[in-house]
Amino acid sequence: MAATATETSGPMSVTTDMMGCMAPVTTAPLVGRDAELDDLTVQLGIVASDEARAGGGSSRRAVLLAGDAGVGKTRLLTALRDRALDLGWQVVAGHCLDFADSALPYLPFSEILGRLQASSPDLVASVAAHHPALHRLAPGRRMMDEAAPGSADGPNTDRSSLFDAVHAIFEAFAEQQPLVVVVEDLHWADQSTRDLLSFLFTRPFSQPVALVASYRSDDLHRKHPLRAKLAEWSRLQTVHRMSLDPLAAPEVRRLVECIGEGTGAHLSDDEVAMVVERAEGNAFFVEELVGAAVTTHDHTDRSGQRWVPADLAEVLLVRLDRLDETARRVVRAASAAGRRVTHELLAVATELDDSSLDEALRAAVERNILVASDHHYAFRHALLGEAVYDDLLPGERVRLHGRFAAAIADGRARGTAAELARHATLAHDDETALKASVQAGHEAAQVGGPDEAAQHFERALRLLSGLGAAGEAIVDRTRLAVDTADALSSSGHPERAAALLAEQLAVLPADAAPESRGLMLAARAVALTAFETEEDPPAISEEAVRITPETDRLARARVLSAHAHVLAMFWRHQEAQQAGLDALALADQLNRSDIAAEVITTLSGLRLGATKERLREALGEAIDRTVETGAVHAELRGRYLLARSYQDWGELDQAERWFRSSVERATAAGIEWAPYAAGARFHLIWVLMTRGDWDDVLKLADLSGTHAPPLARANLAGLAAAVRVARGEDLADELRELRPMWRLDGALAVHAAGQEIRLAVGDADVSRALAAYRRVVEVLTPIWHPWFDGRVRMATLVLEAVAAAMPATPSGDRAALLALADTLHDDGHTVVDRYADLSKSWGPEGRAWLASLDAELLRVRWLAGADDAPSVESLVAGWHEVVALFEAFGDTYELARARVVLASVLRAAGDLAGAREVADLAREAARRLGATPLVDQLRALGSAPARHEAGSDVLTPREAEILQLVAAGRSNGEIGKQLFISTKTVSVHVSNILGKLGASGRTEAAAIARRRGLVD
Repeated sequence: MAATATETSGPMSVTTDMMGCMAPVTTAPLVGRDAELDDLTVQLGIVASDEARAGGGSSRRAVLLAGDAGVGKTRLLTALRDRALDLGWQVVAGHCLDFADSALPYLPFSEILGRLQASSPDLVASVAAHHPALHRLAPGRRMMDEAAPGSADGPNTDRSSLFDAVHAIFEAFAEQQPLVVVVEDLHWADQSTRDLLSFLFTRPFSQPVALVASYRSDDLHRKHPLRAKLAEWSRLQTVHRMSLDPLAAPEVRRLVECIGEGTGAHLSDDEVAMVVERAEGNAFFVEELVGAAVTTHDHTDRSGQRWVPADLAEVLLVRLDRLDETARRVVRAASAAGRRVTHELLAVATELDDSSLDEALRAAVERNILVASDHHYAFRHALLGEAVYDDLLPGERVRLHGRFAAAIADGRARGTAAELARHATLAHDDETALKASVQAGHEAAQVGGPDEAAQHFERALRLLSGLGAAGEAIVDRTRLAVDTADALSSSGHPERAAALLAEQLAVLPADAAPESRGLMLAARAVALTAFETEEDPPAISEEAVRITPETDRLARARVLSAHAHVLAMFWRHQEAQQAGLDALALADQLNRSDIAAEVITTLSGLRLGATKERLREALGEAIDRTVETGAVHAELRGRYLLARSYQDWGELDQAERWFRSSVERATAAGIEWAPYAAGARFHLIWVLMTRGDWDDVLKLADLSGTHAPPLARANLAGLAAAVRVARGEDLADELRELRPMWRLDGALAVHAAGQEIRLAVGDADVSRALAAYRRVVEVLTPIWHPWFDGRVRMATLVLEAVAAAMPATPSGDRAALLALADTLHDDGHTVVDRYADLSKSWGPEGRAWLASLDAELLRVRWLAGADDAPSVESLVAGWHEVVALFEAFGDTYELARARVVLASVLRAAGDLAGAREVADLAREAARRLGATPLVDQLRALGSAPARHEAGSDVLTPREAEILQLVAAGRSNGEIGKQLFISTKTVSVHVSNILGKLGASGRTEAAAIARRRGLVD
């Protein structure tokens, strides 16, 4: 049912006094909620105003109040309002409305701003002078007859400025007097409102500001967008979640008695018992059941149970039956309007004269069905409005929505484009709904709401398809399709954008203008570059250029700009430069700075013989230009490309700086999941992971409280898996679930497959490691090419698995492993051979992995005892090089892993002091990272720090090392392979150990060693 009002126990309705905005309309006292009221007061830190200003009260300043519809949330908040006012606080409230798909971003905050402005216009004006973004939330600016916010040419509001403005207005009012801000019915909130609340919950206030938001817990279905947000907010130390449980039976009885006393009527014991049974502790049901019982008692025979409705809808509609026909007509009209309705809209919808309308409204208000406040009327209970609406006949609904739509459209009543779209759609006025949906989409985009914009635009496309030629005369299909794709991409769904454009191209008439087809093809090619595909984006954008006539210079400039972008993404830099220069010339002729900024960003990122310094300088200049022109997508691309330049050269501090700036800029603009924004977040996490800031990695990769799209979730889960696997978690099942997403993003495939191989290495399972390697090559070959650069890393990891398995492999089976090792080594070098210029394409990370590939092959041959096995000196030199390269690159974890291997080969060379020094460095890093498997590996190698307990001095360092492995249950053969010494030598050492410890066997020696503290 379409919800239309807040709860029955006292809606926070609008009045001219912002502190009186929650005046209750119920005479029922607050029953059974004293403890909750006290807890709410404490959690919000609501104390006397002078104490609050001095820093008294709770440090927690936000509460999420949950409860089923009608359980008493609003009644509790009304009591909180009264207590806060008594303690010298201000209270202001805003409400979320149920517009279904016609979302209006930041609606409750627009309402709150209206209240504040009515209370202190000078203070609001003062804040707005320093924060002009505040004007975008002013209620009057959002009315279609005043601002025309749907203009596509208007400037987009920087969302960070909007958020800062809201924060500033609350600070300003709280500086005068402590402030309580209430947001009701959060279950109907739009994504932008939820994001603004996230900002307010995490941004501290210097003045006493308390935030409380209520929502219906029974409305949160499994996929409800608020559910994820609640999980995120619950982890914040400043936010407390409170749930209102149903009233206990004794409290319900007390409430029934209080209501009866207030109305002068009393129910029999049987009737009270029935209310207790049917109400199930819901205060709303209690009041309605009691009200229905009293009314029926006054006018009808209450024999049997006829006065108790069979379900909630009947109970709610009993009150409506008490009105005369005219009043019922008005209430029915109000139910079609939504949660609340203006007097002027009701006048239009009911077609009543002023006197009749006033009389009908007075009856509805007196019967507690509607609540009057300022210029609006609202249902006393949301469920009552829903029940009335559901009771309308289909024809009634259509006529009412049609009247509302007509009144908003012709200016007889005020309303937003989103409201007009809703009413026109339900009135089957598809032409009006089409125009309003497009306008609502542009309005949402301008205030940083790409999700809501996409909803409106997609509805417009559906309407356009149904209208045929009539719709084409109203809306430009090409522009609408491209705008929809842009909104989808900005919200993190480029694959949906590409699919939508393909659908629109398919239905484009054969005689459509070639520039229309060209623009859609170009937009689709750009969308395809944001994820992996077997299609050929450059071919698609090239077709767009070919068919777009030179006579349409604007369309051609856009298509050429897109073509240059696509070519640059596919490293066809010479062609990209030519297309970009052609686009730039047209943009200059047309004086289109937005297109010029896009093209300059593309040209600045090309690597055509420029030094890295010149490339970075050009990108910096391009970023400055995009900031000046407001081309936010080009700005994000410039920041991303600049960060990638630093990343490719291993300058991780600067890479982090620019990736982080891109993420912050995208978040401020409300497009944090747009392609280059999502890519910047991914690489920022990679940088943090590489530098060893693993706790930060897990925090940034945790998207449980966001509306992140599936591909972004999978990508970051793949990165987080590297940390989790390194810390000892078995993620085999989780990694397997990511495989279907590999085809959408090659980076995800490389990272996730790498962790599958790492898990196989831990189990010395070569077949599993090889299967993962072959799987990722199979996936990436058609969408990249067989010799992608990440294959060097993949091959190295499988070689590591071969090395781990070699000591336990029978001599007769080692030849097969050696052959596999040679094949993997050849695969890695084939990749390198495909790069014509290593100085541009193969950075410090690649060189470290290539050295690791070579060193792992040496280790495998050594462990296998192959005829061409390297000398110990060669092995040591190879791993010294790996350590040096990973140290220069700055990869904390891979450096630690390389040092573990180097420690083992140093022991083989007899350099025990050097081995211990290297192992200590590895151990320190592993412990800091929480990489317990590496610590365990060091312990198994016998590289634990020297102990000084009694008895330890009787063993030589080598004997202490072997004793560790004996205690771990290793055989002499396994110990020999691990320490690079012969089995016979191990046997001699074990005999010496037994003699020194006075043990009769290996088991007893291990027990003695543990008792004396000689082993870990």
